[in-house]
Amino acid sequence: MSYFSLLTVNGLVVGLIYALTAAGLTLVFSVLRVVNFGHGALYMVGGYVSYYAIRYLGMPPLGGVVAAMVVLFLFGVLFEMLVMRPVYTDEVERKDEYAIIVTFGLTILLSNLAIVVFGPFSKSPPSFMAGTLILGPLILPYDRLIAAVVAIVLLCATTWFLARTSLGQALDAVSQSRESAAVIGINPRRMYTIAFGLGAALAGGAGALIAPVFALSPSMGDLPAVQAFIIIVIGGMGSVGGSIIGGILLGLAQSWGVGYLPDPNRALAYTQAFGAVLLIITLLIRPTGLFGRSHLRLE
Repeated sequence: MSYFSLLTVNGLVVGLIYALTAAGLTLVFSVLRVVNFGHGALYMVGGYVSYYAIRYLGMPPLGGVVAAMVVLFLFGVLFEMLVMRPVYTDEVERKDEYAIIVTFGLTILLSNLAIVVFGPFSKSPPSFMAGTLILGPLILPYDRLIAAVVAIVLLCATTWFLARTSLGQALDAVSQSRESAAVIGINPRRMYTIAFGLGAALAGGAGALIAPVFALSPSMGDLPAVQAFIIIVIGGMGSVGGSIIGGILLGLAQSWGVGYLPDPNRALAYTQAFGAVLLIITLLIRPTGLFGRSHLRLE
């Protein structure tokens, strides 16, 4: 039972970081109807922004997380205004292809810039708090505990913002129907900008939270990006709440799968396979995902 509890806690911690990453990707897709293939690169940049804010500006580790979210929000706003705008106008004919190319291009650009600017070697930012929490058989480093708590706070704040504020409800209205939202006075283009900025901020925050737990590297966003795509399909395309549940389920599935695989020497090699199995099972039971909304379609 103690081993199961340890696996469950570790799965929840990792799953919450997954959920935070996927929530930003889901928000961008639900409002802009665009799949942001550059999301993993934004995650990586958030980790580096936090690292340098702590090292050169003297910020505390949690302050580095805030700095990463602010910088990535501003970057997301600028990127949407300067690069993504043709998707909603008549400046390009093949809008879907344009969105795929520019977001893939963002990944290539940021990944290679990171190698040039930050170097190809791993970096380790300071811990949120040194030490380990020991509760009977449960052993959890404070870094992971604080990362999980902050992720919960950010996810709750995002959910509250979308459900309880006028701006959040405007974002939801645009995600359901751009034309109807425009009729009642909502500016869809303004919502696109805000949504992309918020999505980038959540990705940056996730990268900053995971940085003290694992090492920073220019390729650190590749795997979380793949996991985020799996999560938003499991949770339902366009559902932020579904992405939160999907992230937690993925973290638990990977932790339990690795922990109980009969061959411990190969367990870690099959980590991503457990996510694929969870995805297949979910789609067999609910093809639209756990909380998918059938009206959402790429345009």
